[in-house]
Amino acid sequence: MMSYRKFLVISIPITLLLIGVTFLHLLNLTSPPLSPESNNTTTEPSNGEPEPPNEEPEPTFLEVQYSSYLWEQLTWSDEFNYTGFPNETKWSFELRGPGWVNEEEQEYVKDLNNSRVKNGSLILKAILSDKIGIKYTSARINTRLHGSWTYGRFEARAILPHGRGLWPAIWMMPKNNIYGWWPESGEIDIMEYVGYDPEVVHGTIHCDAYNHMKGTQQGGSTVIADCEEQFHTYAIEWFPNRLDFFVDDLKYFTFYKEQNASSYTWPFDQDFYWILNIAVGGTWGGLYGIDDSVFPQKMIVDYVRVYQNSSYSS
Repeated sequence: MMSYRKFLVISIPITLLLIGVTFLHLLNLTSPPLSPESNNTTTEPSNGEPEPPNEEPEPTFLEVQYSSYLWEQLTWSDEFNYTGFPNETKWSFELRGPGWVNEEEQEYVKDLNNSRVKNGSLILKAILSDKIGIKYTSARINTRLHGSWTYGRFEARAILPHGRGLWPAIWMMPKNNIYGWWPESGEIDIMEYVGYDPEVVHGTIHCDAYNHMKGTQQGGSTVIADCEEQFHTYAIEWFPNRLDFFVDDLKYFTFYKEQNASSYTWPFDQDFYWILNIAVGGTWGGLYGIDDSVFPQKMIVDYVRVYQNSSYSS
């Protein structure tokens, strides 16, 4: 028979062990679960496959810079490293009177007071006019006869004018209007700015389905607090299935080609050309009138560039 002393030697450690296990179990039941931040270990889900540790969330689209490697070739540019009128092998003037489009009040002229290249920049200027019947003159130039492209990265670096009633734009229109006149063949507004709404820059597309005449235009806006004092780069990246809009390489809007789209919603498969201008007044720029005290006003353009990739070139 087992002696009483031997029984105590064996039973006491077993009893202590059972008490310890019970205490740990109770502690586990009453303790709060680990927070997600502190739980970095791999866990086993119900399907038996290990789950990866917690990861940082994906960046938002505003944090994603453009992929410059896509655009391998500088196809065309004007760096404005000369003086005088804009290079006539690259730009043409549009000479139009007040009211020609959008109820704008300026006359577009070819005059060194309104457009000149100086100190490495293009300067487009809107000024008060002393002409009889003409209150404002300004400049509008384009590349229609000199350069037009399908797909690529299109960028211009500029300082924008200030004041209520000013309406500068950096934009593109179709060269051949193969689907018909506006808006059927499209319009791409890389940058528009209205002086009565300072610091807000807009990027917009227009087509037959989506345009401002119907109130269906598609676009985005972003706040650039010093756009009237500092250079910023306004750009689009144009693919066969989408248009991405950027300021300083931060994307703020994308327009996607719809599935099985026709030209009604996607006329953006043809050559477009550059337009640079400052409008005065008009249906949007003049919505709250024109402040004559701000004139003269200018848009200063450091450069205009077109990059393409052989996979997407026209």
